[in-house]
Parts: sequence; structure tokens; C-alpha cells
Amino acid sequence: MKVLIQAIVSFFVFIVDFVYGNRSYPRFYVLETIARVPYFSYLSVLHLYETLGYWRKADLLKVHFAETWNELHHLLIMESMGGDRYWIDRFVAQHIAVAYYWVVVLIYMLFPKYAYYLMELIENHAYHTYDDYLKAHEAELKAQRAPKVAINYYRDGDLYMFEETQFTSDHKFRRPKVDNLYDVFVNIRDDECEHVKTMEALQLPEARQTFKSPHTVFEAIAAIAGEASLQDATRSPITDKPD
Repeated sequence: MKVLIQAIVSFFVFIVDFVYGNRSYPRFYVLETIARVPYFSYLSVLHLYETLGYWRKADLLKVHFAETWNELHHLLIMESMGGDRYWIDRFVAQHIAVAYYWVVVLIYMLFPKYAYYLMELIENHAYHTYDDYLKAHEAELKAQRAPKVAINYYRDGDLYMFEETQFTSDHKFRRPKVDNLYDVFVNIRDDECEHVKTMEALQLPEARQTFKSPHTVFEAIAAIAGEASLQDATRSPITDKPD
């Protein structure tokens, strides 16, 4: 199954890279339009299971929705850069997305582990695509202003949804710079890396039963720390008894 998925992703990547060549923003627009789709597929299946009373996992719903929100803002950034200017680019992206949605729904219902593996490969490709673009256009990107939508999402807006996408082990949320367009693409690249980590974690045995969202984990840690502090505060001090 993994070999088949790798072949499908490799073929898709070849077609997109061949068709779009050096048209970077239209290519990023197409990629971000399609990148949102698997998360919608996951949400649809999870809602179906919940509605039928078969299985409920609120943390997965929360994280996958945050991931769609994250990819939406990547898409809005590409639109602000003119990536959706031409009708043919919108047509290609939207029609591939519709077909891709149903493919992922089927895979997720039958083989959830492989549905996450598929998205791991897609997000890993996105990470390297943006990393290569940053290396090739650093000076040009640093000379341009960051789009307002990026500033609102990464710095000035409500950061809860952004935090929910962060797969972190040090219990600290990322607070990135958004001083110029280079920073924006660094942030998008790093977002893709977070998605890869999440997809990898969800392929582990029993992951769908034990997975917790970042805020759920941090709230649990804060509660434990609060209980420990309360116990320390209420513990009677030890005094030395006179001989």
C-alpha cells in the first residue's frame, strides 16, 4: 500500500512541477488548494462516525480543523500574491481538489494509517518546495512586505488556531516573525513541518485513541503543576524539635 501511495504522490508532484515550472505563485496556489482537502476528508469521516455513535474523538476533530485553517491562510497568502489570477489555475486546482476529497475519504475509512501517510508525503513535499524557494529567492523576498493576512494570522490575530497546529515537545508555542515576505515563507515552510510531525504521530499504534491536541496537553500540564503548587502551599512546614 505504501508503494502505491508513493507512486501516486510522485506522479502528482511530477505533473504539477512540469505544468507550472517557474510560475511559483500559481503553483503554490494549486498546492495549497489541494493541501486543505485531506483534512476536510478526515473531518467528514470523523463527523460521520460521531453521528452514527460509532466513535468520538474531539481532539482529532479540533486539530484537523486547525490544520484546514492553517492551510486556508497559506492559500489566502498565495491569492494575495496573485496565484489565483488566471481562470485555468483555479479550474485545475478546484477540480483536482474535488476528486482528491473523495479518494482520501475512501482511504481514511478503510485504511486511516495510510491516509495519514499520504498526507505526510504531501506535506513533506510542500516543506521541501518552500525550503528550496526560500534558498533561491532570499534577497528578493526580504525586500518585500508581508501580506496583511499573514501578519494577522501569525502575529496580530487570535493565535489559538495557529497554536493547535504545533506539534511541540517543549511545551512552548511558536511565535514567528512576520517582518517581510521571507519571514512569511519561512513560517509556511515551518507549518508544513509541523503537519508532517502530526501525520507521523497519527500513524503510531493506538494513536487515534490516545492522541491529544496541543492545548489539551498544555492544559493537563498546567493542571498538574497547579495541583503540585497547591500541595506545596498547604503542606505544613517541618520544624526542628529541641533536644
